[in-house]
Amino acid sequence: MQKTIEKIIKSHEGEKGSLIPILQDVQRECGYISEEAVAAIAKDVKISEHEIYGVATFYAQFRFTKPGDHLIKVCVGTACHVRGNSLNLMHIKKILGIDEGEITFDYRFGLETVNCLGACALAPLVTVDDEYYGNFSPIKLKKILSKYAKEKAGAEDEED
Repeated sequence: MQKTIEKIIKSHEGEKGSLIPILQDVQRECGYISEEAVAAIAKDVKISEHEIYGVATFYAQFRFTKPGDHLIKVCVGTACHVRGNSLNLMHIKKILGIDEGEITFDYRFGLETVNCLGACALAPLVTVDDEYYGNFSPIKLKKILSKYAKEKAGAEDEED
């Protein structure tokens, strides 16, 4: 990760107002902005870590914790709510053992709620990454989670 951060900082060398583009590039490449990244940026850009955190926390786009491999978004908009997605959300939280805004201990899944996913005809709706799962139910949840578990297992087999 250190080499990636150094390369990003170097690509913005000499640019005025480069802090936000550097933070964006670090997050795009690393998935989040680590303490290590903040320290490296502070050293090379010659501003304090406090200033970096001050800028980065002002914008909602930046995160300081490693995200899950897969992001589950549960729609809580009117159509999805009326069709029972609040119960689906409770079930997802119970199965994963996390709350909204949290990540599973193995970093496999992150969970968020959104006000609308823009596909009300499919309500209740959940997405995993960019894949939509309409008419969502707890039965579908088990199939979906097992699909992503198999993908992870397959990737680990290839590494051996």
